[in-house]
Amino acid sequence: MKRWNVQQHDYDQVRQFAADLKVAPIVAALLISRGFDAAEHAYEFLNPSLSHLHDPYLLKGMKTAVARIMKAVENDEKILIWGDYDVDGTTGTVILRKCFEILGARTEFHVPHRFTEGYGVNIPALEAAKDRGCSLVITVDCGIRAFEPLEWARENGLDVIITDHHLSDEIKGNPAAVAVVNPNQTGCDYPDKNLAGVGVAYKLIEALFKETGKERFLKSFLKVVAIGTIADVMQLTGENRSIVTIGLADLPNAKNFGLKALMEVAGCTNEMTSYDIGFRIAPRINAAGRMDAALHVVELLEADSFGKARKLAEMLDSRNRERQTVQQKITELALFETEGITDRNFVVVSGDGWHKGVIGLAASRIAEKLHRPTVVISVENGIGHGSARSISGYHLLNGLESCAELFEQFGGHAAAAGMKIRAENIEALKEKLDLHASQNLSEEDLIPEIFIDAQLSPKSLNLDLVQNLKMLEPFGMGNPKPVFATGKLTIMDDPFVMKEKHLRLKLQDESGNRLEAVWWDGVERSQGQTLERGKRIEMAYSAEANTWNGTTRLQLVVKDLRMDS
Repeated sequence: MKRWNVQQHDYDQVRQFAADLKVAPIVAALLISRGFDAAEHAYEFLNPSLSHLHDPYLLKGMKTAVARIMKAVENDEKILIWGDYDVDGTTGTVILRKCFEILGARTEFHVPHRFTEGYGVNIPALEAAKDRGCSLVITVDCGIRAFEPLEWARENGLDVIITDHHLSDEIKGNPAAVAVVNPNQTGCDYPDKNLAGVGVAYKLIEALFKETGKERFLKSFLKVVAIGTIADVMQLTGENRSIVTIGLADLPNAKNFGLKALMEVAGCTNEMTSYDIGFRIAPRINAAGRMDAALHVVELLEADSFGKARKLAEMLDSRNRERQTVQQKITELALFETEGITDRNFVVVSGDGWHKGVIGLAASRIAEKLHRPTVVISVENGIGHGSARSISGYHLLNGLESCAELFEQFGGHAAAAGMKIRAENIEALKEKLDLHASQNLSEEDLIPEIFIDAQLSPKSLNLDLVQNLKMLEPFGMGNPKPVFATGKLTIMDDPFVMKEKHLRLKLQDESGNRLEAVWWDGVERSQGQTLERGKRIEMAYSAEANTWNGTTRLQLVVKDLRMDS
């Protein structure tokens, strides 16, 4: 059972706001609860546009970066694009390469291998790039804390421009780069701090195209920028909302062979949503970095024929299936290690040789299931590589800093972190993190909470509701899909079990109207509850349209339910 946090509404305010904006009351209520209490701001939110994007030159370091790049283009220098191995980094690499192709520049790229090189910029690859004749390096989604490699670059005459969105070091400042373009660096007053790494790369392209009179190409880049932004779970508000909305709308018209092949293998053909990117496209791209080499993503999106793209897309699809199998195995092993843990406020589990590419996903699954901050550690040759995920109300990095002496290295933020630790320190880590969590989490914090946007009467449940909610898309971080609650619903038949883990429910309201609901992973999530014919329930759910055999019906997706009197 979860704690239900039900939003209360001032109905007079809702009616007035609905009239001002000419929208349905439910849309007005959701806008108000999400902080849009002025009609002007709400209208802008409902009508995202390229005109809402800020001037790229508001980014600190942009002017210097553009000047250095234009010099490189004019002098026919060879430029290395250095991208991170996740979706954000690889998509940013692709768009920068395309930009420089349009500008007539020579480029090559490097995406480090997760297991042989690790995260970020490293000296051996910089040295190799210099030996190949590169004189300028531009990073994507990394580099803001690469002090030692960038000092080496400076001493060896290799210019580096950093584009990143991670937090700069408050004490050390920025590394020794020619320019740093990062909205989150110290001293940058850029109005929107929520850009993804690929979004920062796009702002650089925006400035370069404005400089060279090539703005007409900008919109076509947003398809790839949207994918990277959603995949990196960035706030879908402000500039990101405009970027993602326009990019998603344009995706079905993609001419890029790689995009077309990827959408085909992922089963995305018609109207694209943030869900399609987050759960179909992004996992297939991410699987390359998790299971093998992320450079295949760049190769896919730069493929010069559909046949080549299709082979690469199928390879990524295969890697993703492999990732799912390995992830399930590691998660099961990790969950087995948690059995009997009933008195812990922080869960730490470890195993020999667990696949390092999926331990973060396993940590997410355990943190969600047990509603405890979680670290999953893979141990090889006496060294553990760990990935951590938190719950709301607990600052993960603060927890790790409370036992910093146990780590070889660590880093992260409130919600996620990574670490390297000697195997002999893992037991001490369990004790110290559990102590820190017990001092910083209340009993209530350890009960999962569900935020409910509004209580709806059954008569509101129809396809018009789904149509109205489309105005608020794309949904994601900062703009979650609305969750509603409705009571006095009767279960008409025993739940139908699908694939041994999901539940389909047939319900009826007090007026005799029939409703259908699906509860993903409902077999596990409903444990401890008796769901049988005749039981009356109150249900928390999201609403969607489900089309089958040409017929479209309302489908309620269960988030939680409880018995109703």
